[in-house]
Amino acid sequence: MTDNQDQINQLLAKLEILSQKQAQFSREISQLRTEINTLKGIEAQKRWSKEEVPAKPPATPATLEPIQEESTKVYQSAKARTPKEAMEYMVPKEVAPPKAKLDLEKFIGENLINKIGIAITVIGVAIGAKYSIEHNLINPLTRIILGYLAGIALLAFGIKLKKNYESYSAVLVSGAMTILYFITYLAYSLYGLIPQGMAFGLMVGFTAFTVVAALNYNRQIIAQIGLVGAYAVPFLLSEDSGQAAVFFSYVAIINVGILVIAFKKYWKPLYYSSFVITWLLYISWCVFDYRTDEYFGLALTFLCLFFAIFYLTFLAYKLLQKEQFSLADILLLLANSFIFYGIGYALLNNHETGEQLLGLFTLGNAVIHFIVSAVIYRRKLADRKLFYLISGLVLVFITLAIPVQLDGNWVTLLWAGEAALLFWIGRTKQVPIYEWLSYPLMFLAFFSILQDWSVGYSYNFYYPQEGETEITPIFNIQFLSSLLFLGAFGFINWVNQKREHSSVLASRGIISKMIALAIPGIMLLVLYSAFRMEIESYWNQLYADAIITNSRNEEGYVERVTNRDLLKFKIIWVINYTLLFVGVLSFVNIRKLKNTLLGFINLVLNVLAIGYFLTQGLYALSELRESYLEQTLAEYYHQGIFHLGIRYVSYLFVALVVVACYYYRRQDFIKWNFKMAFDLLLHLVVLWIASSELIHWMDIANSTQSYKIGLSILWGVYALILIALGIWKGKQYLRIGAIALFAITLVKLFFYDISHLDTLAKTIVFVSLGVLLLIISFLYNKYKHIIADENTDETAP
Repeated sequence: MTDNQDQINQLLAKLEILSQKQAQFSREISQLRTEINTLKGIEAQKRWSKEEVPAKPPATPATLEPIQEESTKVYQSAKARTPKEAMEYMVPKEVAPPKAKLDLEKFIGENLINKIGIAITVIGVAIGAKYSIEHNLINPLTRIILGYLAGIALLAFGIKLKKNYESYSAVLVSGAMTILYFITYLAYSLYGLIPQGMAFGLMVGFTAFTVVAALNYNRQIIAQIGLVGAYAVPFLLSEDSGQAAVFFSYVAIINVGILVIAFKKYWKPLYYSSFVITWLLYISWCVFDYRTDEYFGLALTFLCLFFAIFYLTFLAYKLLQKEQFSLADILLLLANSFIFYGIGYALLNNHETGEQLLGLFTLGNAVIHFIVSAVIYRRKLADRKLFYLISGLVLVFITLAIPVQLDGNWVTLLWAGEAALLFWIGRTKQVPIYEWLSYPLMFLAFFSILQDWSVGYSYNFYYPQEGETEITPIFNIQFLSSLLFLGAFGFINWVNQKREHSSVLASRGIISKMIALAIPGIMLLVLYSAFRMEIESYWNQLYADAIITNSRNEEGYVERVTNRDLLKFKIIWVINYTLLFVGVLSFVNIRKLKNTLLGFINLVLNVLAIGYFLTQGLYALSELRESYLEQTLAEYYHQGIFHLGIRYVSYLFVALVVVACYYYRRQDFIKWNFKMAFDLLLHLVVLWIASSELIHWMDIANSTQSYKIGLSILWGVYALILIALGIWKGKQYLRIGAIALFAITLVKLFFYDISHLDTLAKTIVFVSLGVLLLIISFLYNKYKHIIADENTDETAP
């Protein structure tokens, strides 16, 4: 009992000591928090208000010692925090500024209602006019006069209110101008009450007044309702071309008014609205009412007029104020140029004479942009970004003119060369727009070369009776085009790799990475395809030349004899070339490039190439063997020993790729241990080829009836070899693979082989596999201590 009491007293004493320490720690923690909060407040004051904070008196050594000790503890604790936790802990929270209270009632009452009201008023006038027309309540002249009076009255009332209610007045003025536009259009187009000159004079006057009013009020709403709203004038385009001319002249006058405003104000919504509405009206007319024989000149005239007006509208304010173009401005300028070119191209292409001028029209677009860029450059009217943008349009239309006038490989070469030039200028001269323009040209060149390989004057269209279609391997325009294409992209890739030439896309993350991968990716694809196309073309031409035609008049049909062995040789040599390509690429990367991503891609390609050979390649080789043994075409064609020997040439290429995979396994830059995957691939290839060789030689020996027994015994022996290797090298996965292979062999034996074997064959195969199983079991028992030690090592911590 005494011993227990002593122990209790000792524990109570320790508890008291710990309690005292805890209280001391609590006080120190509280003190540190106070000091940290004070320092955080001072730091925040310096950071956000930039005010000077009076410095504290220096700490004495006596006060520094406990702080230093505790700071070490705090530092160790801070190290354990994640970056996010540390930021949340150290950085003071910003106080969000109070949001401005939105007076919804004021917005509706002062802004929204008046706009809705004027819109309803204009609609009411239109409905009233329509009703009076349908019911003949008043004659046309009276309708027009009343319409003018309503518009003028509303205009006068709006101007009278300008002094005290400027915003409200602006809405009334804009609505009045819309009514006046509407009435003038009806008076001329529908009723014919005023002559053409007077109608256009009135519209010009209304447009000028609207422009002056918008600038005087300095309110975009007048231009939006007065000018853009005027587009809503109901129009009925009849088949008479004069009516279309009237309507588009009316639209052009409105656009000229917007152009005048552009010299003083940069009201984007106004420009965007007029741009969209005008081109929609024009395109709709082209789709539904345009006829080439009647409207060709008219359509082309207004197309050019609208393009010029919008071109000047987008440039006017920027040039005068020397402001930089935003992304939206650039997109609008490009849209205007390409809409003009697209519609113009369609109009000319459907015209008998115009289709001969497509190249000239395309070049004319380039000349227009060149003149504008030259004026901007000589007079220094804008920053160089605008100059480079318009200069880029010059290059774009010159580029488009190439395929319009030329055919074939010249298009590809010029696009590739231009892409290389633009990319070089963009990178070395730091002109972003040029680099941007080079990317679509790269892809245009890439798709163009793909088309060159497939069109009629290329590889796939050879006719023996037409000598000009014959292609000399390597020495032909298609292969030369491929080499020049590779030269251009090689130059682009070289510039891209230069560190001193930073990319405009460097800050755009994934886009920059995609471009960096796409350029060498296209190079490799074209390099591989160029030689592959040559190989396929060579064998296709041999096949076409070997066709023999036998005419049999008595039976009334023509017999054609073809040497299909040549097509099998083509498949095999394409596979051999593929193996060679990926193998050489592997060693280039291992010795020179040491690129991790290329290494992974290369390994995947190696495996795919080997799989391609094991499936398609060995099948084509087996067909060549059958053709050689049967000699069915010996009467017409030579079927020699190379039908059998080519398989060993292919094995050399397979060995090259396997060795390349082996060397990849030993490279540090790969950063992935695929030793087990390589071993499994190696043994799969060896077993597959060995099985093929067994069938090959049994077929030559005319022993095809027993190849099933041979395969089962071969697989069993190979499983035994894998077991031995697995025990010797300490590789468990080899032993497991061997057991799986033996299981497959047994399944094959019982469900496939046994039904076709006689008694002697069954005896041989069962005894052979049984002996192999016994040997495997013996090996496991003899070396069980090695296997146990291996498993212990693998599971040890």
